[in-house]
Amino acid sequence: MELKDANKNFCSCKRFLLFTLVLFQTFLCFQYSFTSIASVATNTTVETPAHNVSETCPSGRVYVYDLPPMFNKEMLHNCSSLDPWSPRYCDAVLNGGFGRRATEIAGVVPASLAPAWYWTDQFMLEVIFHNRVLKHRCRTLEPESATAFYIPFYAGLAVGRLLFTGRSGEERDRDCEMLLRWVQHQPYWKRSNGSDHFITLGRMVWDFRRWGENEWGSSFVHMPGMKKVNRLVIERSPWDPLDIGVPYPTGFHPRSDADVLEWQRHVRAHKRSRLFCFVGGKRGAFKDDFRGRLLSYCQNESDSCRLVDCSGTRCYNGASAILDTFLGSEFCLQPRGDTYTRRSMFDCMVAGSIPVLFWKRTAYDQYEWFLPGQQLASYSVFIDHESVKNGTAIIRTVLEKYSREEVKKMRERVIDFIPKLLYAKPQEGLESIKDAFDVAIDGVFRRIKEKHGG
Repeated sequence: MELKDANKNFCSCKRFLLFTLVLFQTFLCFQYSFTSIASVATNTTVETPAHNVSETCPSGRVYVYDLPPMFNKEMLHNCSSLDPWSPRYCDAVLNGGFGRRATEIAGVVPASLAPAWYWTDQFMLEVIFHNRVLKHRCRTLEPESATAFYIPFYAGLAVGRLLFTGRSGEERDRDCEMLLRWVQHQPYWKRSNGSDHFITLGRMVWDFRRWGENEWGSSFVHMPGMKKVNRLVIERSPWDPLDIGVPYPTGFHPRSDADVLEWQRHVRAHKRSRLFCFVGGKRGAFKDDFRGRLLSYCQNESDSCRLVDCSGTRCYNGASAILDTFLGSEFCLQPRGDTYTRRSMFDCMVAGSIPVLFWKRTAYDQYEWFLPGQQLASYSVFIDHESVKNGTAIIRTVLEKYSREEVKKMRERVIDFIPKLLYAKPQEGLESIKDAFDVAIDGVFRRIKEKHGG
């Protein structure tokens, strides 16, 4: 009897141990599955498998430095310090640098595209580019596998906040010097002294080219650590091969290929009731102000020219009247801005209007990756500003000489360029169309590989 009970207890214990073992194995399988799912869900950077790198990233891979927050993120959190006289930058840094949604523009653009429009500040390139490169399919977390190294320093914001405050040259250089000290201590800087590194500069390059102590801007570009670094900048120096001109950000940030194609159809079909237009304001500080001359000329040619007077702050970051004016005009007059380039040229071209330039440096030697260096007359009109001043060239007369068919061909060329002038909304980029970011980073890869014999 005791032996039977012992056998019975042993069998029960055996069944219990077997059941426990099966239960434990089931738990392990479930735990493994759950952990894997959680890992994929929380890891926002997906590494491309090594054997697919050459297929998906034939140009190479980019490593993004994780800088101390003072060089980028803290500036966005302290947005009120970016402009001591206005809170505008706290709107500008919203939505990843796109700014506020442009709800006021709803009656000017197709309803389906209105959500893709923002009041984007012209100096937000650094923020926009940083957000995109973090999600780029060819970003790597392993610096030894990188072709290019991106330095996400918001130099334009750091320097810009000090430009109009009477600060000394030493103060305007301080952030830039600290950044270079940090990056020069990184091991992958030392392998090429920065020649495989690149940075975005969200202001005109002249704001970073101070020579003397009491002159304008910062001396960032002239610092020893910047001698080999590639620079993506909204206005480049034609004499510096390390400067690469990229488009100013505009207000249109398409969400998909379909948005781009719909917008191109819209600007192609839009009725244009004026021969030309001018969007701008007088610059009283400039002797013989050319913008003021164009403004007066447009007022006097009101049957052919549509005017948006931007005196004061009316045109800050764009306005629905600006887009409506560009959409309704065959040509748009584009004099130089405070420097040779101006964002307005890109606003004009995105609206399918043909730019009329008065200085060659406004575009022709600025944006070679985005606008053709040859066949300039295929998408633009050039009238020398001196010819306008001395009366040997009359703007209306020049533009009226173009036939309807010639204007149509030129507009089609401008429309073809539109995708390369935009910064798309998805951080991963569009499905198949390449935007300004794609063109820029592909060009950086190409340049660095050529330089290093890759």
